[in-house]
Amino acid sequence: MRDSRYDILFEPMQIGPVTAKNRFYQVPHCNGGGYRDPSAAAQMRGSKAEGGWGVIFTEQCEMHHTSEITPFIELRLWEDKDIPMLHKMSDKMKEHGALAGIQLAYSGVNGPNLYSKEVPLAVSAQPIRTFTNDPVQARALDKADIKDLRRWFVNAAKRSKEAGFDLICLYGAHGFGIFQHFLSRATNHRTDEYGGSLENRARFVNEVVADMRDAVGDTMGITLRVSLDETIGDLGFSNSEVREFVEMNRNLPDLWDLAQGTWEDCSGPSRFKEEAAQHELVKGIHELTDKPIVGVGRFTSPDVMAKMIKTGTLDFIGCARPSIADPFLPKKIEEGRIEDIRECIGCNICVTGDMTMSISRCTQNPTFMEEWRKGWHPERMNTKGNSSNVLVIGAGPAGLEAARAVAERGYDVALAEAGKVLGGRVARERHLPGLSAWGRVVDYREYQLSQKANVEGYFDSELDAESILEFGFENICIATGAKWRRDGVSRQHVVPFPTDAAMPLFTPDDVMGGAAPTGHVVIYDDDHYYMGGVLAELLIQKGCSVTLVTPAAYVSEWTLNTLEQHEIHRRLATMGVNIELNRGVTAIGKDHVETNCMFTDMKRPIECDGVLLVSSRLENNSVYHDLKAREAEWADAGIKSVKLIGDANAPGPIAWATYAGHRFARELDGEDSGDALPFRREITQLAID
Repeated sequence: MRDSRYDILFEPMQIGPVTAKNRFYQVPHCNGGGYRDPSAAAQMRGSKAEGGWGVIFTEQCEMHHTSEITPFIELRLWEDKDIPMLHKMSDKMKEHGALAGIQLAYSGVNGPNLYSKEVPLAVSAQPIRTFTNDPVQARALDKADIKDLRRWFVNAAKRSKEAGFDLICLYGAHGFGIFQHFLSRATNHRTDEYGGSLENRARFVNEVVADMRDAVGDTMGITLRVSLDETIGDLGFSNSEVREFVEMNRNLPDLWDLAQGTWEDCSGPSRFKEEAAQHELVKGIHELTDKPIVGVGRFTSPDVMAKMIKTGTLDFIGCARPSIADPFLPKKIEEGRIEDIRECIGCNICVTGDMTMSISRCTQNPTFMEEWRKGWHPERMNTKGNSSNVLVIGAGPAGLEAARAVAERGYDVALAEAGKVLGGRVARERHLPGLSAWGRVVDYREYQLSQKANVEGYFDSELDAESILEFGFENICIATGAKWRRDGVSRQHVVPFPTDAAMPLFTPDDVMGGAAPTGHVVIYDDDHYYMGGVLAELLIQKGCSVTLVTPAAYVSEWTLNTLEQHEIHRRLATMGVNIELNRGVTAIGKDHVETNCMFTDMKRPIECDGVLLVSSRLENNSVYHDLKAREAEWADAGIKSVKLIGDANAPGPIAWATYAGHRFARELDGEDSGDALPFRREITQLAID
């Protein structure tokens, strides 16, 4: 039964000529599928429709071939041939009564056209601005180009209607869309009627909206996504000017979709951005327009959502990442099952799918983008197989997800943990600076396990092969995790480098276990994800002076893919961390670290009192190998299967671990697929010349 406090979230709301059934609005978000894996993306959106979302949008859809963002993989609506693919998506989105929306994008200064080989067109002549810093420049749109561009938007709108969509979002936020490029003085240097004053800079978007209303406005709602603040001061589209723009054009779109400046600003991870972080920027804008407003802010709390509506700040609760972590979030609120929500942890692993041009993952929801590829439903498991019980060894993220999902299938589960708490690496990492929200990985699964009568948990249970053989379980799942190496072996070094035993040496496990380096500490980061930067922050908080040495060109280099690298570097530099980029470590002496330039190999010592090695991890898999060595005894012991999963199999991010646990549960007692692919993929039909 729904709590009456949340009734307002389920009120219908009109958007132009169409009506949303509730206030839950999945804003456009990438997924790594795009034109390459459209069926996977369609089924993913369909799961959200089943989960109760009132409005569901596609990701960015390139509306014309003269502005495309290769190598990044988004949707395309270049010609009529693209309509069937998109119609399949809108059908899935509307299956359960949601409104289906498409985000039309012309990337302008963000479109290098590496695939189409067309000369990029932008508001003003400028170098292309991309994540990959392509050495390409765009020429300025002339009057004929602007006329063409208006026609292309109308064509895209008509195709969107034919493809079955109810809403069109015109993309002008995050620095990516042509509408923001016209509105911002940072990208609009024109001196004609499209430049200069705000009225002139707003001319193009007014023209396009008018054109589209004439074409499809009687049947489709038109929304406009703009940045709340470009965060570059008065040079850009500031929050004050945004408010002026909204007031000046109060009835321009059927809905205002308000996001933060850059993508990094808007979708910053929980390490740097709290829930509803954009509240101050959006507060009061509703007084400037009678049209509904949707805003974002990684909303995970129903109370915060309801407050945003009740205070008149927003009309719709915009969610991307929370809708990925739990596609059934609205339905769980409606059914009074708040405790069953898989809350987004704000790790931004989902974003890495787009940034690495691969199928996206979610740490909390292993079924994300596997709904079509593997037939995984986010809320339903496959039926139980022929065996009856499972022993899961290790209660880290892989083991917890395996136990939860296997129990959901109906197996009796024994969960054995060597320590005294659940969570494995997450139980330790959640106490590091900025990572408290990551504890939701444990909290969600611990609660779900507590509600299942077919699960028994055992602490202080470090099992060996002999005891496992004695227990009589049919299926053994080994998820015993990994530990950080102490010898520096990672990417720069494939064998250990010389180390003087007199130098105090630490690993992340030591520090998270309570070890306290003192004085000047050198952190050698050859891992390149979050750990090196987080531990630098921790040691500064504990009174150490810190030098961070990394062979990479950036601090925490892989976090470029999670939209936080810039913020990590800024925070560490502000805290006083000395950052040494493009430098490795060749040896550790008794009172110094010998570093080398990654390009010239020129050596330079750094004196220090201790060294923290953030390199690679070693699998804790000895019990697995001991058990494998006694495979001849399995049948007599009643053992049908033994599986090694998670970090114990191959260390990776937490999302890799929860995926491994879920996959184990799904495939238990299944048929061996042999050499066949374990997932479906789409194959482009060969063209006929």
